Amino acid sequence: MDVGVSVGVFMLALAAISFAALVLTGKSITWHKGDIWVITAYAVWAFVYFAHSWAASGRTVGMAAFGVRVVRDDGTDVSGRRAVVRTLALPLSFLFLGLGFVGILLGDRRRALHDVIAGTAVIYSWDARAARLRFLSRG
Repeated sequence: MDVGVSVGVFMLALAAISFAALVLTGKSITWHKGDIWVITAYAVWAFVYFAHSWAASGRTVGMAAFGVRVVRDDGTDVSGRRAVVRTLALPLSFLFLGLGFVGILLGDRRRALHDVIAGTAVIYSWDARAARLRFLSRG
C-alpha cells in the first residue's frame, strides 16, 4: 500500500510540474522512467516518505490502514535517527529473495532485519475495545 501511495504522490508531483511548465513556458515536459534524475528523485522522495512518516507518527499511510506502528525496542516512540536508520536498512531486508523478513515468521521477537539493525519493532496499534464500542454506538 505504501509503495502505491508514494508512487502516486510522486506521479502527481511530476504532473503538477509538467502542468506548471506548460502554463508558464508553453512547452511540455516529458518524463521517462529510465532517466537517472527521475530515479534519483523518486529514491529521495521514498526515503523522505518513510523516514518522515516513521519519525513523525511511527506509521506510514499503509501501516495506519493495517493498524500497526513502529516503536523502539522498549516500546517508546521512534526517534528521527532510528527512523532514518530503519529506512536506510529496509532495502537490506529485500536482499536474497526477502530473507531479511524471515525473522518476522521464525524469530522469537518477530522482527525483520531492518528492525534489528534500527532497534525498532512493529506493534499493533488498534484499540480493539474502543473500536468495538464505537461500532456498537452507531447501531
